[in-house]
Amino acid sequence: MGTPDFAVPTLEALIRHYAVVGVVTQPDRPAGRGRSERPSPVKQCALAHGLPVFQPISLRRPDAVLLLGEWAPDLFVTAASGYFLIAEVLALPTYGTLNVHASLLPRWRGAAPIQAAILAGDAQTGVTILCTDEGLDTGPILSQRTVPIGVADTALVLHDKLAKVGADLLLDTLPSWLSGELMPRPQPGEGVTYAPQIRKEDGLISWEMPALEINRWVRAFTPWPAAYLLAPSATQDRGCAAIASHTGFADNQPGTVGGASAWHSDSPRYPARGHNRPRRPAARSVAAGGKTRSQRRGVFAGSP
Repeated sequence: MGTPDFAVPTLEALIRHYAVVGVVTQPDRPAGRGRSERPSPVKQCALAHGLPVFQPISLRRPDAVLLLGEWAPDLFVTAASGYFLIAEVLALPTYGTLNVHASLLPRWRGAAPIQAAILAGDAQTGVTILCTDEGLDTGPILSQRTVPIGVADTALVLHDKLAKVGADLLLDTLPSWLSGELMPRPQPGEGVTYAPQIRKEDGLISWEMPALEINRWVRAFTPWPAAYLLAPSATQDRGCAAIASHTGFADNQPGTVGGASAWHSDSPRYPARGHNRPRRPAARSVAAGGKTRSQRRGVFAGSP
């Protein structure tokens, strides 16, 4: 069970080494400018390997539980599935349900552990293989593997590292789990933190943030929802939008823009190249939540 890119290495690893009887993933969602429905990365992977795909809106429905039972599963594996598993679902597989979670539990339970670790300035994170229960990442732990967080790691870079580590760790864990040699250990009661789901507006940077915090903000929200800030004059009809560069400004006071890439709403930085050339957004559109080209490229702010 999985949906985003994070789950694809895990699915591919299972396909190489075990008999996968089916894949559960979220329904196709509208995406892109045309808002046409697109399959999840996990669905694309499953179809490429000729596997049955089940896309329920919820796994709480009796018909969903019935279909899963017809697969007669020995084991469920989840990785960023987006589903809440009720007791009836958890009781189906002989060897239970294992989850590949992108943090060193109990730190950063929840939907966005990668972003949370970067925002907090953690020096390391990792992957946990745990037995799934009805709580939010509260099940007992089978194995963990630590991954250092580089000073320039974005959420995208760290995501790819953890996705591969998670798949490898799962393969290393399964033989001893299936043989009964590996005993799960309860999560400690201390050190529990939560990583709530990211919203689009979370990318807004405050001018009062220190440079180091801005750096973490930009890295944590790359590629989505992308960090952005509003210039002091952005509420006026004319103004500029600016993003600070990545390095060299660790000692600047909060609110200082260094190495900025800026443009005025009535004075494009680049000359027009014909009538069909896309127009840059005016400062007022940035104030309404739009992004400059520099923001869309994920230009860094602050200093690691």
